[in-house]
Amino acid sequence: MGARRRAWRLVLAGTMLLATGARAAPQGVITGARYSEPTARYQHGVFGNDTEWGALILTVKGCAGCDDQAARKVTIRLAENRVFEDNAPRIFTGNDGLPLVMVVETDLELGARLAVYDETGLVAATPFIGRPQRWLAPVGAADLDGDGLVELAWVDRPHLARVLRVWRLTDSGLREVAFMENLSNHQFGWAEIPGGIRDCGAGPEMILATGDWRRVMAVRLAGGKLAARSLGDYTSPADLNRAMACRK
Repeated sequence: MGARRRAWRLVLAGTMLLATGARAAPQGVITGARYSEPTARYQHGVFGNDTEWGALILTVKGCAGCDDQAARKVTIRLAENRVFEDNAPRIFTGNDGLPLVMVVETDLELGARLAVYDETGLVAATPFIGRPQRWLAPVGAADLDGDGLVELAWVDRPHLARVLRVWRLTDSGLREVAFMENLSNHQFGWAEIPGGIRDCGAGPEMILATGDWRRVMAVRLAGGKLAARSLGDYTSPADLNRAMACRK
């Protein structure tokens, strides 16, 4: 995505978060990402812990216009009214073939949103849910429908609303594509988020559970719509991980 290599100004407009303005040249290639600076300034504990994260540390190889291609660390530190409410950042390949990082970023008053960062800072983000103690659980990022653009998927309030949402990353930011109710991928207190996006040879599909945690489901995006099929009974998170390994 050529426009990823510009500075972005984020503007909320309906169901689309727009990004405009000139951006600096590429600063390198992201090869690693982790959270740092644990903080107790936001108390929610969705992963069964009492701390969240105040910073994102990226490992970046190379830099624009320099001879030294050694890896370096880039620290992205949030303001005091925000935290990364997440168990791990997720690196994925953007539309331009360069790595991006997907995170859950939470405002102390507005709750969580899904955000995309690169080595220069925030690239795009969804709107915040709108109130504190409200969270979302990432599913993953991939070109889910084969149109050449990457979609980001997550479950909106997996413990309450249980809605799978899919947004597409475009030159203008993130745009909502589709949603499906009665799906979840996390129970309150779990340290991990099971399931995700798999490709068993017939294209990518999302692996989740039904909202009542009775069935394992595979969900595909095609023609702007989501379609789900059952893969069998749900008994534990291991069922979702077996499905990810194409054993369901």
